[in-house]
This record gives sequence, structure tokens and C-alpha cells, in this order.
Amino acid sequence: MLTRKQQELLLFIHERMKESGVPPSFDEMKDALDLASKSGIHRLITALEERGFIRRLPNRARAIEVIKLPEAYSMSLQPKRGFSPSVIQGSRGAAPAPAAAKPVAASNENSSVSIPVMGRIAAGVPISAIQNNTHDISVPLEMVGSGEHYALEVRGDSMIEAGILDGDTVIIRNTNSASPGEIVVALVDDEEATLKRFRRKGASIALEAANPAYETRIFGPDRVKIQGKLVGLIRRYH
Repeated sequence: MLTRKQQELLLFIHERMKESGVPPSFDEMKDALDLASKSGIHRLITALEERGFIRRLPNRARAIEVIKLPEAYSMSLQPKRGFSPSVIQGSRGAAPAPAAAKPVAASNENSSVSIPVMGRIAAGVPISAIQNNTHDISVPLEMVGSGEHYALEVRGDSMIEAGILDGDTVIIRNTNSASPGEIVVALVDDEEATLKRFRRKGASIALEAANPAYETRIFGPDRVKIQGKLVGLIRRYH
């Protein structure tokens, strides 16, 4: 599932090419999505290309080919407005509930439960978000307790001093609220998500890394939505 902004941009490009045969310019995309700068369009284009929805043709200006459209497009011409939790990847050096989150299913005589792995999340600089239920994993029942949960594979190093390393799998309880100091999946501006420690700075919200190489990011309260909070971690040793 694409984020709202990603889907809006994909459908805008598709409709423009149907009308004129030429992709819109980055300025036209920026104005159509009401973004403040073209850097946001660059991030969205990159995300769409990485997920196989578009292809940029080399050595040609404004050359974008739409490869596929979201499944929902066949049922409605309007972009979907919902958002599912981020599954993103990235690192510096190199509210709405999750749609696919589900109550845990008990297995092995109730000693473990099965929860969906939603993909990858950045423990680093937030980048465009997308959501896929890649597979399920079994976790100890005592790790999750009651409620809905999902798992995310960590990519990045911004939470290493909290004991969260690149390659770990974090277990997230689905919730839209958190207390200061808790580690959360935070959605920024309905299109970017990251794993950070939640803080309040007056009326603003601070997303705090656990790595001195990363700055604390400050946002207005209307720009951040909590998608869940950390309740457990799984690490594999190779």
C-alpha cells in the first residue's frame, strides 16, 4: 500500500500522461500536491521507483514511465486517504491504526503468538513510507500481552544507544498515543515515518535519536501521529 502522497503523485502523473503523453514537471507535481519544495517530490519519485510503480528513463529529461497502478485504482479514481504504518529503510551513514495489524494469534499451546512483519523501518533519517505485510513471525506471548501488534525490521543506526541495532526486529503495539520517553513509530506529515524516542517540548513534539550523530527533530503537534510503541525486540546472531 502506498502512502497518500505517493498515491496522489502516481495518479497525477498517470492522468497527465493520459491527457498529454508527457509527464508533468517537478514544479507541476509540487503545485499539484501542495508541497513547499521540490525535494519532497524527489523523495516521492524515488520511493515510487524503488517500489516498482514507475521507471525513470536515463538521459531524457522528464522521462517517467508508469509501470503499474495501485489495485485500488481499478475500483476508484480517487486516491485512498488512509495510511498504514511505515515500513521503510535508511540510515544517516549509508491516529490511524495500522491497516494490517491484527490481534495476536496464539500457537504452540498459547506459549507464543503470530504477528505480521510489516517490512522495514528507518532507525535513521525518515524517508518516504510504504507498507507491506511480508510474512508472520512467532514471538513469546509474554512479550506482547493483549492488544494488536506488528513487527518491523530495523535499518539504520540512530537508536543504537537504546540497544536497537541495524537488522533487529522490533515488536510494536498498535496505539496512537505514547508517554514521553517511550520509543515509538512516528508518522511525520502523513508520509514519513521513523523509530524514535517520543518527547514533548512545550506544545511541540520532539523525536529523539539514541545516537549523538543524529539531531533531535522538533515538529508541531499536528505534524506527528503515533503509529505504535516499542514493546519488544528480536535479534538474530549469524
